[in-house]
Amino acid sequence: MFEHKFINARIMDGTGAPWFRGEVATVDGRIAEVGRSITGQAREIVDVGGRVLAPGFIDVHTHDDLAVLRDATHAPKLLQGVTSVVLGNCGFGGSPSSPARRDDLVRYAAPVLGPMPGPGAWDAFGDYLDALSGAPSSVNAVSQVAHGAVRIAVMGFENRPATPAEIERMCALVREAMEAGAIGLSFGLLYAPGCYADRRELVAVAATAARAGGMLNCHIRTEGDTLLDSLTEVMDIAEAAGAPLHVSHLKVVGKRNWGTIGRALDLIAGRRARGLDVTCDIYTYTAGSSTLLSVLPPWVSAGGAKEVLARLADPAARERIRRDMEGNLPGWDNFAGMLGWDRVVISGVDTEANRSLEGRNIEAIASERGQHPVDCMLDILLEENGRVTMILHQMSDEDVKSVLRSDFAMVGSDGIPLETGKVHPRHYGTFPRMIAHYVRQERIMPVEEAVRKMTAISALRFGLAERGLIAKGAFADLIVFDDGKIEDIATFEDPRRYPVGLDRIYVNGKLAAEEGKPSAERAGRLIRHRCACCGPQTSLACN
Repeated sequence: MFEHKFINARIMDGTGAPWFRGEVATVDGRIAEVGRSITGQAREIVDVGGRVLAPGFIDVHTHDDLAVLRDATHAPKLLQGVTSVVLGNCGFGGSPSSPARRDDLVRYAAPVLGPMPGPGAWDAFGDYLDALSGAPSSVNAVSQVAHGAVRIAVMGFENRPATPAEIERMCALVREAMEAGAIGLSFGLLYAPGCYADRRELVAVAATAARAGGMLNCHIRTEGDTLLDSLTEVMDIAEAAGAPLHVSHLKVVGKRNWGTIGRALDLIAGRRARGLDVTCDIYTYTAGSSTLLSVLPPWVSAGGAKEVLARLADPAARERIRRDMEGNLPGWDNFAGMLGWDRVVISGVDTEANRSLEGRNIEAIASERGQHPVDCMLDILLEENGRVTMILHQMSDEDVKSVLRSDFAMVGSDGIPLETGKVHPRHYGTFPRMIAHYVRQERIMPVEEAVRKMTAISALRFGLAERGLIAKGAFADLIVFDDGKIEDIATFEDPRRYPVGLDRIYVNGKLAAEEGKPSAERAGRLIRHRCACCGPQTSLACN
């Protein structure tokens, strides 16, 4: 007796092969049979009615580390057809931490991850994974350990190379995280404190993860004028560490750099030909999103929160910031200089007093306030204690298409799950937009290939064993959608709108959503990485 039998389906199995008309049967949360016609009874017959039956989408780049705990429904991702999420990206994470530096970690991570727990919470990375395991979500989750959190736990926001003893302490934290079940290590080299780390430190911590069978996932140092240098840096680090490498949200920023993404893709392809295991992801929009502090030169973020806020208020420091932003500091992406202040949009603030600024660009706000844009930005940061997020309109759609077409690219949303503000619409629409915009409208690839880039290759890359495919024995993470109607409807003006065209979503064989409404099921699982001899599992890590 099958639990479900899906009939009259156009099956896109995740491999990229042409769809075929057939049936799929499930038992105990797994796919029991796949074929043109399946004999045997089922408790529930699901007539797909000629629509697509595909593996659930896998969001390889999220900042949902705390969002899946705040709201187990996790509707912004689930209702896109996402059945699994990868956590711990860009060096941001809620663990590990040290009691003395918990406040620093909160300042670092809260603008991206949302409200953070207080002192004593998840000092060990295993504690965080236990929290995920003990509070099942509607989606599956796998997590990386964040280098930013590790460095803060050991040395806070000090702008200097780590000592050998400090590097060993960081390696110990990474090792403990891998033993607890982390899938790998993520760098955020654009952000403080990651940007303060030298090659010796970065190779050491990456090698620690690699020896435990983990991968290295990098938000590279710059994505504009010196993109190729930053790509070369992380590929060299990965080679030295013996680590598989994944490059987060590969792109080129700034109109003067548009069209050069082909050189970056060629650089990656060349390293792959030499034997480096390197892949990338990209979101399906031309605008990015981050913290407003990342617009500032890296030296501004050194030290604790009090030091940063003091600099923002100090006339001499403000003048230095203005000079740096009007000049060209080597090794730093000057977003405002490359894009213009009209392309830097406030998306989220911490106080009600400035809520009216959300959705407006710095140029317009500065004009209204009668200020220079730099002074305006610094004042807003001061008023909000540094907790401001932004949207940057920074990329070319042709460049996005080039990355999406590449053999080694997959899709990630990179959404910031804020509960207030004008969040980036990618948090609600990335995966439907892949099909609606890039398949139906732009016709850059067949829909089957788009599905592959959102399922099978993502599962293989991030250790989601037996997921991402419609195949006998695989977990029954399944979605039913109309490939002629699936569409993102979230906009920058009205971002919290759920997509249309998705009929049913199943996670581990349980109906998680139907017709745009989540069910009461919370069938998602925490997937812990295990040591190289055991492989990924859905239960406890190795003892």
